[in-house]
Amino acid sequence: MKVAFAGTPEFAAVALRALIAAGFEIPLVLTQPDRPAGRGQKLVASAVKQVALAHGIPAHQPEKLRDPATHAPLIECAPDVLVVAAYGLILPQAVLNIPKRGCLNIHASLLPRWRGAAPIQRAIEAGDAETGVAIMRMEAGLDTGPVLLAAALPIGPAETAATLHDRLAALGGRLIVDALQRLDALTPQPQPAGGVTYANKIDKAEAAIDWTRPAAEIERRIRAFDPFPGCTVKFGADVLKIWRAELAPGGGQAGAILAVAPDGITVACGEGALKLVELQKPGGRRLASAEFLPGFPLAAGQRFA
Repeated sequence: MKVAFAGTPEFAAVALRALIAAGFEIPLVLTQPDRPAGRGQKLVASAVKQVALAHGIPAHQPEKLRDPATHAPLIECAPDVLVVAAYGLILPQAVLNIPKRGCLNIHASLLPRWRGAAPIQRAIEAGDAETGVAIMRMEAGLDTGPVLLAAALPIGPAETAATLHDRLAALGGRLIVDALQRLDALTPQPQPAGGVTYANKIDKAEAAIDWTRPAAEIERRIRAFDPFPGCTVKFGADVLKIWRAELAPGGGQAGAILAVAPDGITVACGEGALKLVELQKPGGRRLASAEFLPGFPLAAGQRFA
């Protein structure tokens, strides 16, 4: 079976490595163009391209797939299946029609919950008890296709988007290999009409903490936005990032600092309070509160904006 692959970040690279290790013939990889990154803004290849180059697999990097001319490399390699994982580009119907046996998507949720761009973050933010991976036959709609295979994972009480991402990526790699090896025996199951939710792309504007919200809601968002974009809070002219917090007893004016101790800074929320235990000042690094406070002293009675 010839399996072409389309993906960009590390989530997809994990699946590509699994397919290579399982012995599938991979004639072509589609991935997004190299992007500037780091302080020097040098062009950096995607995680998927790096895996492809390491294994001598040709990489095709169109900006968009609307122009039929960009479809030529995929047509020429004549894949049986196209596996897609976090590619980041919309596949037009003409592309979906190229593989002889269709296109399979590795999606990081239990569809139809959390269709869309940010299923890992939105599951944590919503307080879901579990999520998972679905292997889905692709069609024109956004994550609407029938599901061939799915498996669930519990979401831990201290789970961040980073830790959940890694566990789901590993699961996705195992599931896509299983799905391809048993492709003839699997029956695609249409997604139910009920229970559909959409995981909108994370916007940096969402990073600012709204202290009028309940403490439990803020704590989930802090975990959901770790490592990107990170939750922020203003203190005077400074914008701090909050990387870890714990629910704490207490209450008061939203944003007011109730107590400061080496083990954390307790802040009043719209409902309950949060103890901030890992923070970062501008230009600094992530620090536990005991290390953060000597360089950025705070006191009870002060207030975060």
